[in-house]
Amino acid sequence: MPPNTVKEIYRMDKTIKILFFFILLFQNIRCQKMKEEKLPEFNVEISSPNNDMIVTPVEDKIITLEGIPATLPYGSSSGTWGTSGKGWTEQHGTPIGADITYFSRYEDTFYHLKADFPVDKIKEYMQRAYAQREASLYDKPLEEYKNLGRNERYSNAENPYNSFTTLVFGFAPKGMVVVWLRFRAVQIELGKFQAEVIKDDKALEQKFFSKLSVTREEMKKNRFMDVKPKEWDDYRRKYSWKPLFTSENKALKLFESNISYYNGEEEVILRPWIDKIPIKERAIPKELNFTWETAKDEQYIGRAFFNWLETDDQFENAGENFNVEFKIAPDNKSFEVLVGGYPIKIDSTRIFKTEREFHDSYK
Repeated sequence: MPPNTVKEIYRMDKTIKILFFFILLFQNIRCQKMKEEKLPEFNVEISSPNNDMIVTPVEDKIITLEGIPATLPYGSSSGTWGTSGKGWTEQHGTPIGADITYFSRYEDTFYHLKADFPVDKIKEYMQRAYAQREASLYDKPLEEYKNLGRNERYSNAENPYNSFTTLVFGFAPKGMVVVWLRFRAVQIELGKFQAEVIKDDKALEQKFFSKLSVTREEMKKNRFMDVKPKEWDDYRRKYSWKPLFTSENKALKLFESNISYYNGEEEVILRPWIDKIPIKERAIPKELNFTWETAKDEQYIGRAFFNWLETDDQFENAGENFNVEFKIAPDNKSFEVLVGGYPIKIDSTRIFKTEREFHDSYK
């Protein structure tokens, strides 16, 4: 066979192999994309206690039950404890763990977090959809949550329930990491995890600081803080209690309460169970608001702001299974907060008149 013919056959064979490779690659990408599109979505947030305590992921991977790759948001942590205030490209699958290497800018330390989430617990929460608020055309009695799976999103006014939406990471000092599951307005702590210090960090240092206009020494000089994680670990302390809303005005109708806790959790309480709220393990409230009516055109929102140190001390001395009573004045102009029948110290209270429409509102 002539040499030129051999070369042509070789070239054709090579071209066919390359073409075959790209066809397979395209098919794999297409199959992966189709697989991801069929899987439920979730967002990811990375939060820190405040803007002075920022961490930056260097390498990260969220492990999913389905084997679909998922990642953290680009950039550094932000916001406040339990919420970053930033959106990110939606990820796919069921998160069951995380493998994250990050740099704590204020500690001058690289950490490695290898966290395995409790899979049975994750699967249970993935079935839940939590009630967010009353929906205009949904007049069935609401429950705290229903097992509706992950297809229930608050996409219209007819659906009061929302399934899992966001995986939230909170990075505290000394490698303490807390993870929450968010169901739109409801947020529940999944657990606390511990990252390990990376001692041999020269390669990571070069990789991280080569992209910055500041040296490691300069960053340490300007940002370094020696902070313990105790404050954020203490926020996780819980007591067995419930909110109780009362008034001497017999026309009182309760509709809704939203509670933000110091530990980063969020709770929504609606009718009908707002009249018989169960006692359960709850953290110290940071802010609590509630909505009530006593007549047509007499609808109000009350807000209470709590000091953690004062409230923790008073809760600790309250005993087991206690009520935190919000006693509304008969004229709706004020309310006081009591534990065991005695007023407790809180930062402040406020009342606003409002005009929301509830199914059981006075007509």
